[in-house]
Amino acid sequence: MTDGRLRDAAQTRVEEILDEVTASGEETGVQVAAYLDGELVVDAWAGLAEVETRRSMGPETLVPSWSTGKGIAAALVAVLVDRGMVGYDTPIAAYWPEFGARGKSEITLGHVLSHSAGLPQLRPEVTPEELFDVPSVGDWLAGQTPLWEPGTASGYHGWTYGVLLAETLRRVTGRTCDELLREELAGPLGVADSLLFSVPDDLVARVATCYDGGWAAYLDRMPPDSPFFTFAPRPVLPVASLANRADFRRAALPANGTMTARAAARVYAALACGELDGVRLVSEATLKEATAPRTSGEDRSLGFPLLKGYGFMLGGAGSVVRSPDGGFGTNGSGGSAASADPAHRFSFAVTKNRMSVNGLDRRLFREVRAALGISGRS
Repeated sequence: MTDGRLRDAAQTRVEEILDEVTASGEETGVQVAAYLDGELVVDAWAGLAEVETRRSMGPETLVPSWSTGKGIAAALVAVLVDRGMVGYDTPIAAYWPEFGARGKSEITLGHVLSHSAGLPQLRPEVTPEELFDVPSVGDWLAGQTPLWEPGTASGYHGWTYGVLLAETLRRVTGRTCDELLREELAGPLGVADSLLFSVPDDLVARVATCYDGGWAAYLDRMPPDSPFFTFAPRPVLPVASLANRADFRRAALPANGTMTARAAARVYAALACGELDGVRLVSEATLKEATAPRTSGEDRSLGFPLLKGYGFMLGGAGSVVRSPDGGFGTNGSGGSAASADPAHRFSFAVTKNRMSVNGLDRRLFREVRAALGISGRS
């Protein structure tokens, strides 16, 4: 069991930081959760879920967390791999024959998860309405030629990661990604109503409103010819106004996730510890396969080095992942993040509804680890 003094110190320090950043207006609402040795040791929240109505951010508020959902999707795929339902090395065309056209017959599920399939692109003029029609985008991608030879390079598949996973898993299992998440991952961990790809009507009232805190301007400063706009064309940039759309919340697109910090930290705690409250998601061998380095070097879409496994980031610019410890996780646009550190049986998650580039996720990550004395543990 975690030393009570360390646990109290971590909780107190996080509460101080959240009070500071929400009182100053730097943040609107924030949630933070962390597990150590299978125990929830930090569980904090502060600020507002919605400014206009003065609705408070609470522990059960659902927060649009963007690509933090990619790691949740990766965990779900690992569960299915562990059960023999899908395989990382099986060509997607084995499940989805039409996909094999135009040089894509050898693209595997592992290529999609490691962002090395060569299919990050969307039509430059794609609209949100078109993007959220996931089967139609899947049909369009099935007719595309990869931008590079699959498996030879990696470039972040911002939206298409979710489209390709959703369509492949549906064809393999006959179930939607929402059904699979609820039945195979979130349900067993007791967080089925707090870890979502699409938000059902009965949970919409729990969703936080997103606000811009400089994130949109950060994206707008990118050069017009930046490869970023290949995978995220301007009409579907991951900004607050998109997150607040009703059709965005309904979209079953596992490139994104809407969640609580508690739920995200719980998933990663189960992976970090091997078993959590009697629930084992995957075997040690499958987790090792999912989190082994698959691609490194400069990411063709983002323009900076990023080490990737099968759906998990293993370290890189702006990451809360400590890859020397064997850590893994994902960050989301605007500052949400979740990760695991199996070497220290530690997991961490932060969700927030003001999209910014202030590095609060990394600050909180460092402070929590320091308060818990993790840096000195082996």
